[in-house]
Amino acid sequence: MSDVKIEEAKAALRAMAHKKRAAFHPSMRLEAAQAAAGHFFQGVPIEKGEVVAGYWPIRDEMDVKTVIARLMDAGQPVCLPVVLGDEEPLELRLWEDGAPLYEAGFGTLAPAEEAPRAAPDVILMPLLGFDKHGTRLGYGGGYYDRTLASLARRPRLIGFAFALQEVDHIPRDAHDVPLDAIVTEQGVRNFEKAPAS
Repeated sequence: MSDVKIEEAKAALRAMAHKKRAAFHPSMRLEAAQAAAGHFFQGVPIEKGEVVAGYWPIRDEMDVKTVIARLMDAGQPVCLPVVLGDEEPLELRLWEDGAPLYEAGFGTLAPAEEAPRAAPDVILMPLLGFDKHGTRLGYGGGYYDRTLASLARRPRLIGFAFALQEVDHIPRDAHDVPLDAIVTEQGVRNFEKAPAS
């Protein structure tokens, strides 16, 4: 499939995925996020001292603030992403216990500019959709793609989504890095590496 055809297919999937996720009732989102947090701690091994990059949820994304809080309470290093520019990778800043968060664009919050930068061992990723091969449908801005390309080593990629965000197939570009696992309110699913299509 050509790059143009892949982008056209992804654009159509994004439009459908936005509608589907937005239609999920807010009270059910909260219950689902709590269930997903429980599944994460039972099913995703995190070694002591591993740096975990979380995200501050926006709009109707799966809320991972409970996961972030529990990791920090356990003394796990946590960083949050900051958008620096349209064509830039995300900057990952350590969120130290008790430090305030500030507006970081797109409705997200992040640690202050002087916070230490971090290279994550694990990245918790928001998404619009995922398929059975672990292909992630993002928002189309390429922020995570550029971030992963800029890192010296590949972290484990853990998607967070509602189960209804699964789609049959997402075409994959050469630069699309598949998820290692997806966490939903139904549990944790680990993915075997599949070839790009």
